Amino acid sequence: MLLDSLLEKANSRGLYTVAVAAAETAEVIEAVIDALNRDLAEFILFGDREKIISLIKLQKQELLNNNKLKIVHADSVTSAAETAVQAVSNRQADVLMKGNIPTNILLKAVLNKDYGLRTGNVLSHTACFEIPEFDRFILITDAAMNIAPNLEQKVSIINNAVTLAKSVGIPIPKVAVIAAVEAVNPNMQATLDAAALAMMNKRGQIVDCIVDGPLGLDNAISELAAKHKGIISDVAGNADILLVPSIEVGNVLYKSLIYFAKARVGAVLAGASAPIVLTSRSDTAESKLYSLALALCCVNK
Repeated sequence: MLLDSLLEKANSRGLYTVAVAAAETAEVIEAVIDALNRDLAEFILFGDREKIISLIKLQKQELLNNNKLKIVHADSVTSAAETAVQAVSNRQADVLMKGNIPTNILLKAVLNKDYGLRTGNVLSHTACFEIPEFDRFILITDAAMNIAPNLEQKVSIINNAVTLAKSVGIPIPKVAVIAAVEAVNPNMQATLDAAALAMMNKRGQIVDCIVDGPLGLDNAISELAAKHKGIISDVAGNADILLVPSIEVGNVLYKSLIYFAKARVGAVLAGASAPIVLTSRSDTAESKLYSLALALCCVNK
């Protein structure tokens, strides 16, 4: 299994510390227990101490004596977010993980000017999918953060995704800039941006990857579809990264792969000073574990 290889890779990189904001949810505790059993990381759990302890007791009481686990009480989810972010900012932890907390509250702490994790880069969400009948990872960006990115933002989103792709073993990722059509259409901004990004890549303004577009989803991932449409490209049919034009496209594609294709996924938020595990509160414990492994693979030593 492709995503299982991330668990092995994360395990081989050494023991990092993960700060979990608002950890009082069963799926998060399950993922933490699984990670501790695999010796993936150490954890600092921020949130309602009594609820966290209660959840741990329900699943694995002896975990309370594990020296790789620390619980820090927080009176509210806002306080949990702030203290978890500060722990990463102060280098007490290497990865930030979202628990049972709205994304906007966590991001407000991440972007705080005094103690946050800002770098000046665009923050973007990248999902790493293991899809049935595909022999490689498919990375999708951005399905959760940037609503309608402009050209400059798309450059940053590509750079973030390329860095992540390298961390999972793709040395020169192929980036397909997705649009509804393959031809440049002046009335469709997505196609204009795609053509510009491809040219910027050819001129060395976007590096360490191969970018092409506009490409439809079909000819980005299917060599047969690309052949039928007469598309000759180093990316068409073999894309590693799919750059979507808007959050709506990314969100629908993300959820379609999970619910229709039964794909498995790990996802992180990149562009901050540390990797951020930003899964949905409805995601399974398995997805949270894979997202955690992906984040651990992205930590800069």
